Amino acid sequence: MSMSISHLGDLDFADKRVTVVGLGVEGFDLASYLSRHGADVTVSDAKTPEKLGSRVSDVERLGVHLSLGKNDARAISEADALFVSQGVPLDLPPLMEARERGVPFASMVSLFLELCTGPIVGITGSSGKTTTTALVGEMFQADERPVFVGGNIGVGLLDDLPAVRPYTWTVLELSHTQLQLVERSAHVAAVLNITPNHLDRFSWDEYRELKANAIRFQSADDTTVLNHDDPECRALEPLVKGRLLWTTLGDALPVDGVLVRDGWASLRLGTEEQPLFDLDSLRLRGRHNAANAVAAAAIATACGVSPAAIACAAETFAGEPHRLEHVAEIDGVNYYNDSIATTPERTLAGLRSFDEPIVLLLGGRGKNLPVDDLVALAAQRCREVILFGEAAPTLEAAFRKLSDTKPKVTRAEALPDAVARASATARSGDVVLLSPAGTSYDAYDSFDQRGDHFRALVQALVKEVATSPR
Repeated sequence: MSMSISHLGDLDFADKRVTVVGLGVEGFDLASYLSRHGADVTVSDAKTPEKLGSRVSDVERLGVHLSLGKNDARAISEADALFVSQGVPLDLPPLMEARERGVPFASMVSLFLELCTGPIVGITGSSGKTTTTALVGEMFQADERPVFVGGNIGVGLLDDLPAVRPYTWTVLELSHTQLQLVERSAHVAAVLNITPNHLDRFSWDEYRELKANAIRFQSADDTTVLNHDDPECRALEPLVKGRLLWTTLGDALPVDGVLVRDGWASLRLGTEEQPLFDLDSLRLRGRHNAANAVAAAAIATACGVSPAAIACAAETFAGEPHRLEHVAEIDGVNYYNDSIATTPERTLAGLRSFDEPIVLLLGGRGKNLPVDDLVALAAQRCREVILFGEAAPTLEAAFRKLSDTKPKVTRAEALPDAVARASATARSGDVVLLSPAGTSYDAYDSFDQRGDHFRALVQALVKEVATSPR
């Protein structure tokens, strides 16, 4: 039985009973759109009004029914359609029962893919999605072409539908959970990488299949962009139905795409190559961000963006918040916010982005992912590792297994204590790096909130230093 609605664009929502499960960015966007189109909307969320905060008053203005503090089994079972926000487990008992009764399921992304009249770019991957999506949007803007950027980047989609014209390109960041209920793929679909992630909720095979949904429903008229350096991306080639562009940080590709030649990202089409930008000119740090820039160049090329605009945007793009974001320099110590690093692999990439000695802030809530490689590299690259959050005991045990006694590993009560300890131990020329390798959900609602708190703590240090007598 299909769990999603086919041909939603043909569905008249007037007087239909619909239930939106989950009141986040997507839930509010869905509730707003559906209520404007005449639906009788109930918003159900297991979180309490106190936990949801200002979102409650925002959605109350829409005149919808609210069921907060627990998921409303009756509103779910009696709905004509269910719209499930990403992150809400589809195996919750009320949703499973609704599925058995044949209640159709959909999401913000699946509805947008049905209703949008313009061409769409869809970008997914285990890491690099937000940076690549934002950079592709900048490339469109540098080319002075109309573009709308949204999706998992923190922007709702449906409220902006009226502004998306048939000639407007939409660039979507797509998470694995946003790909659960789709029956369409974007006209230009990119998979940046597939590495173990979210294994606390999905098996490895389930996770890989969800990522494959990004290209699974394409047609022969569409374009796929895949990372040739990633074996899981190479394994998706049999699913490609239309044009294929590869990306690589190497200097060879089997077909068209963007490669690196003598330090330059170069576009290869047939037997011709055109240099686009010098990787040394990028403001983004790290090899992983070089891969993101090369992927963005291939995606923008598939959309007809000019090489000059691609180069201009790549060389001026400073990155997104919480992704190796430089927060401040205090007494010769540079503080970086990499709160997006919710997996060991992301933290590994962060560590490899610096040559300076590092004081690493590591912790949060683990995802049952292996940490041995992270611990080994941290032992080589870090002056000190400060652990915080639920994962601290597990990480501390992993460091104890090292035969080398370095680095110094200490425990902090929470992020404020971790920042204070880092400030006390860091020396001029060091980097203090928040790159937790775990989710934020032990103490925060999102990695953004954790990163904002880190930024505020560092800015407080800046003020303290500025006002202290010298």
